[in-house]
Amino acid sequence: MAISNSQQKNSTIPDISNKKVLRIVIENLKQENLEISLAVFDDLAKIAQTEPKLHWQIMKALTNFVRNNASALPQAEIKGSNLLTVRADIQAALTVIASRNSKQDLENEQLDLSHTNISGAKLAEANLAQTNFYQTNLSGADLCRANLQGAILSAANLSGANLSGANLKEAILSAATLSGANLSGANLQRANLYLAKLDGAILNDAITTGANFRDTKFSQIINNQNISN
Repeated sequence: MAISNSQQKNSTIPDISNKKVLRIVIENLKQENLEISLAVFDDLAKIAQTEPKLHWQIMKALTNFVRNNASALPQAEIKGSNLLTVRADIQAALTVIASRNSKQDLENEQLDLSHTNISGAKLAEANLAQTNFYQTNLSGADLCRANLQGAILSAANLSGANLSGANLKEAILSAATLSGANLSGANLQRANLYLAKLDGAILNDAITTGANFRDTKFSQIINNQNISN
C-alpha cells in the first residue's frame, strides 16, 4: 500500500503525520514476498530526509525488506548463479539505502545486507561504506565508483561485477569470488583479499598498497602494474 504525498492530501485522515505513515508502511514491508508499490520507497526517502530522527528506523526497515525478499541462495547455487535481475521494489529499496545521508546513521550501527541474492543490482556511486554483505550474491552488480570502504564482503559473490573506480579501502573480501570482476582504478588499500578468487579479474590502475593477497587466486587477471602487497 503506497501512501504518497498526493494520497495524503486526499486522505480521510486529516494531517496524517510522518510517524503514522511510517508505521503503516513498515507493517507492509514486513510481509514477505509481497511486491510493494514503488511509491512507498519515494515516501520513505522523503521522510528520511525531512525527519532525521526516523532515518535509521527507515534504513533498518528497508534492509530487513531486502533480506526477507531477496532470498539467499545456497552457496553452491550462488557460485553458478546467472540471476542478473533484481525485482523492481527491491532495487527501489536498495536505491534509497545507497543514496541516504549517512551522517544521520546511528553511531556504531551497521547496514545489514548479508545472505541476500541481489545479483545484477544497480548501485553505481552508492554509499555503502561499512555495510555487511557477508555471503551476499552481487554477481553482475554495477558498483562503479561505489563507496565500499570498510565493507564486509567475506564469502560474497562479486563475479562479473563492475567495481571500476570503487572505494574498497580496508574492505574485507576474504574468500570472496571476484572472477571476471572489473576492478580497474579501484582503491584496494589495506583491503583483505585472503583466499579471494580473482580469476580473470581486471586490475588495471587499481591501488593495492597494503592489501592482503595471501593465498589469493590470480589466474588470467588483467593488470598493467605490479600488485603492491
